Amino acid sequence: MSDEVVLQARGIVREFQSGTEVLRVLKGVSLDLHQGEIVGIFGPSGAGKSTLLHILGTLDRPTEGQVQILGQNPFDLNDPELSRFRSETIGFVFQFHHLFPELTALENVMLPLMLQGVPDARARAEALLEEVGLQDRMHHRPSELSGGENQRVAVARALANEPPILLADEPTGNLDSANEERLLALFQALNERHGTAILIVSHNRRIQTFCHRVLYLKDGVLSHEPENRSL
Repeated sequence: MSDEVVLQARGIVREFQSGTEVLRVLKGVSLDLHQGEIVGIFGPSGAGKSTLLHILGTLDRPTEGQVQILGQNPFDLNDPELSRFRSETIGFVFQFHHLFPELTALENVMLPLMLQGVPDARARAEALLEEVGLQDRMHHRPSELSGGENQRVAVARALANEPPILLADEPTGNLDSANEERLLALFQALNERHGTAILIVSHNRRIQTFCHRVLYLKDGVLSHEPENRSL
C-alpha cells in the first residue's frame, strides 16, 4: 500500500428534499483512500452507504463538501469532461451487475474500451476475462451464466480502462457463500497484482476480514468503531 491518496473526501453533506422536510443523509463525512488499499465501509441498510459511494464515484454531487480524485476536483469539470474523467479513473461494481443481456460476456467487456477508442479492445477484453477465470465462457450471454460468473464479467468490465480506483456497492449481495469467497479472492488478487485501490460498501460483516481498513457509517456519520456490534 502506498502513501499516495488517490481519493479524498472532506466534509461531505448530502441533503434531499422530502415534501417540506429536508433529509440530511450524510453529515460531514471525510475519508482518504490510498493507492493499493482495500477499505470497507459497513453499516445497516439506509445508513447512507450507497449515497456516499455515488458521490465518491461522481455519479452524484454533494450538497456541501469536496471530493478530490488524483488531486483533481471532478465537480469542476463540465459534463462531457466529467464523464470521460470518471471512465478513466473509476471502475464500478454493483450488487446488480447491469450487463447488457443481448451482448456476450466478451462484448460487455469490450464496450467501454470501444467507447474510449481503444484499438485492441477485443484482445484487452479477452485478457481481462481470462484474468477473472472466464476464458471458457466469454461467448455466453448473461442469461447463460451463473450469478457469480456475471459478477466476474462485471468486474472485468469495471477494470477495462485500467482505473486506479474500484468502487463496489454490495458486490456480494446476490451471491451464495462460495461465489462470495471467489469474488473477494478476485478483488484481493487484482489489488495485489495491479495496486488497484478498492472501496467496498456493504452490510455484510464477513467482508471485514478481507479489508486493510474498516470504517462504519451510521445515521450519516462515519467512524472507526461501530455504534453497536450487530453491524
